[in-house]
Amino acid sequence: MQIFLVLLLVIIGLTVLTSVYKVSPFVSFLIVSICAGLLLGMPLMAIVKSLQKGVGDMLGSIIITLASGAMIGKLVANSGAATVIAERVIRICGQQYLSWGMMLTGLIIGIPLFYNVGFVLVIPIIYSLVYKFKLPVIPVAIPILAALSVAHSLLPPHPSPASLIGIFNASISKTFLYGMIVAIPAVVLAGPIFSRFLIRIKTTSSRFDFQETVQAENQPSLGISILSALMPIFLLLVTLLTSIIFKANDSIAKICDFINEPSILMLCSLLIVTLLLGKRQGMSVQAIMTTYDQGVREIATIILIIGASGGLKQILIDSEMSNEIVAVLQSVQIHPLVLAWLVAALIRLCLGSATVAGLTAAGIIAPLITQLDVEPNLVILAIGSGSIFCSHVNDTGFWMFKEYFNVSVKDTFLSWSLMESIVSVVGLLGVLVLSLFI
Repeated sequence: MQIFLVLLLVIIGLTVLTSVYKVSPFVSFLIVSICAGLLLGMPLMAIVKSLQKGVGDMLGSIIITLASGAMIGKLVANSGAATVIAERVIRICGQQYLSWGMMLTGLIIGIPLFYNVGFVLVIPIIYSLVYKFKLPVIPVAIPILAALSVAHSLLPPHPSPASLIGIFNASISKTFLYGMIVAIPAVVLAGPIFSRFLIRIKTTSSRFDFQETVQAENQPSLGISILSALMPIFLLLVTLLTSIIFKANDSIAKICDFINEPSILMLCSLLIVTLLLGKRQGMSVQAIMTTYDQGVREIATIILIIGASGGLKQILIDSEMSNEIVAVLQSVQIHPLVLAWLVAALIRLCLGSATVAGLTAAGIIAPLITQLDVEPNLVILAIGSGSIFCSHVNDTGFWMFKEYFNVSVKDTFLSWSLMESIVSVVGLLGVLVLSLFI
């Protein structure tokens, strides 16, 4: 029982520090990690070494992926590519299929854009459509926000799934492919279908204040915009087809494997997108680099949190607590994927942050998964699904939704929180179905 008491204290400690005392999650993770090491009887210097190793190992495997992804996302936003995609998709779908167009837009621009950036970016798009078609706000907003949420929690190169790929030694291409299979039914149910029941939700103000999107002087074409937004996926497909066609050539196979490594894949994507959306559109090198600096600054806090979570994971491993966790959890009669979802969902309810919930759950679940015959890519998706369960008052996304759309707390629960829960539960069901075939 001691191990679960320590785990409980870890979760309580993170909750109190981040939610009650508003301490930075990065600092909270470090404090809780050190306290956990002391409670588990680790020598003082061993705690320090474990913390440093955990932080270094975690960031060493994903820092290039995260930074490159943030730079690509910022350039996609600042160049006007995201707006080009949104406007064209919505124009094609028209008012009759507007919710489906919003969902598709959210999926396309949600892949490269960091969640908070994507959220703010789509606000002007949502309100312009509300004015144009005289529609209620919430049913227009929910499909695109559901898609952004799904991309954030399930699809690399977003911070949480990208970090979990490193923790579980999974494949970025398989995680993305399986994630898309799970994401489609989740976002359809939580977006276009669920939004139909939200027509009666009213805003508390008839005046909507929002910042207009800054239009680029020389917007890219639709083809260049979509290609740039989905460049990592495009490169994955190219290398996959190349390796199949030239499967007898070992040199080409090694080159394809090299490019498919997440850090190299994202770096190559960044260089190509720099040419397509930067130089090709007439941006100076200085302007492009300024954009990239902005993108990295926006995820700096997330990078610190991810690194600190690696320290906690290493403390649990080096204290040999992980072996005890494995012994106990193996006796629990519950599917490992459901267990992974439950742990992430519980921490999400306590802490609010989806990223922190996913990383904390991974540190607890990782030792168990390595000793069971479970597909690691599906474990990542189960944890990702659980990490967005029932967003409520301790989640910044909850308040962003409430304030941007001027709805009551009650209606925020009935729309935003319920949408997140639908995505979470349907995501778990999709993972369980996939596990029958993989």
